[in-house]
Amino acid sequence: MATIRNLKIKTAACKRIVKELHSYEKEVEREAAKTADMKEKGADPYDLKQQENVLAESRMMIPDCRKRLESSLADLKGILAELEEANQKEGPEVTEAETTVVDIEKLFETTQS
Repeated sequence: MATIRNLKIKTAACKRIVKELHSYEKEVEREAAKTADMKEKGADPYDLKQQENVLAESRMMIPDCRKRLESSLADLKGILAELEEANQKEGPEVTEAETTVVDIEKLFETTQS
């Protein structure tokens, strides 16, 4: 049975994963710039290889984070649907959850196009 408490938890989880996704995207940009700078300056090949590994690891985290966000979003939508069936679709928690769903769907639309 879906409760407002579960709704709050799922909403917070979605928001946390969105933050994490943005953090990884920024990290990839930073590491890519650092790698390019190292190549430009002719850094030691070993150091350059290590930096490229760091960049590759950061890039691998983005698809993983997206999958977790999709899963969390599906859970949140499921809880919202359950609450609607039980006629409990009122209150600030529900509004916040609906806003979060819309925001995440916009995020997916902008990154896919």
